[in-house]
Amino acid sequence: MSCVLQPWVCDLTLMQQSVLLTALRAPDGLIKSHPTKTLSRWLRRCILISAFDKRVLEDPYEPGGGSFTGPCKTDTIRDIDHVIQLYIDCGDEIPLHFFFHFMQATEILGYKHPKEPIRKWWLQVYFRLVGFGHLNPESEEQLDLRLSDNEKNWRAREV
Repeated sequence: MSCVLQPWVCDLTLMQQSVLLTALRAPDGLIKSHPTKTLSRWLRRCILISAFDKRVLEDPYEPGGGSFTGPCKTDTIRDIDHVIQLYIDCGDEIPLHFFFHFMQATEILGYKHPKEPIRKWWLQVYFRLVGFGHLNPESEEQLDLRLSDNEKNWRAREV
């Protein structure tokens, strides 16, 4: 049986995999060209194997992927780096629940993605989102402890 997840994702803890999967679907109620939808397509390309192409799409602009993992280029958005600022500028429009799921997924991609340029890009996104939320970033070690598939470690973070 085939698996839609890229092999590196399957090497993560189950909790880290679950966090990535919760961020795959963009929130309803936003226009298709919204920065959230564009970032969601790039996130999907970094986690999933394209069903139509039967391979990993490592470039945000590469044709293919259908609409779910399609290119991150629209009539209004041409640069994936600029999309982050657009996303932050639209912060009040984005459901907070989605924002936090997405931020945690960027953290995992920023620390765990096997391709260095992609990993570094997502880590910078994570730091920008943490800054936007007036939060402190976690280190990779803190992430691994919190999402270690160990209930005692996870519960220790509850307030």
